[in-house]
Amino acid sequence: MKDITINTGTPRNVLGHVISGAVASAVISGAINYKKAQSRQITKKEAIKDTIKRTSQGAIATGSAIATANYLGQEGGLFKALTAASIGMMGIYAIEVIEEKLDQKYLTNQNIPVEEEDYE
Repeated sequence: MKDITINTGTPRNVLGHVISGAVASAVISGAINYKKAQSRQITKKEAIKDTIKRTSQGAIATGSAIATANYLGQEGGLFKALTAASIGMMGIYAIEVIEEKLDQKYLTNQNIPVEEEDYE
């Protein structure tokens, strides 16, 4: 069975593209969240939190995409490419889960009354 190799050019530096992805994501999500905060759709704190989250996810997505493309350019690299893409997806999913857990821990605690008074 012949292995299929895609000519993806010279392998690219994954770390450099992780940084590029983070910068691009920060610019895009920062601008969107700034506009939302200015129009009072979200708070400044929510804007910062979402920008950091999207920046992290953009870095992971870009890094895993470049690693995937690099592996597709290697003979016998299909399994490695699928692994790189899977790791990227897991990283992005992990950030979603971490955010959810932190929200549950810190936001739900704010809604618990310190002391309930009996008004009967």
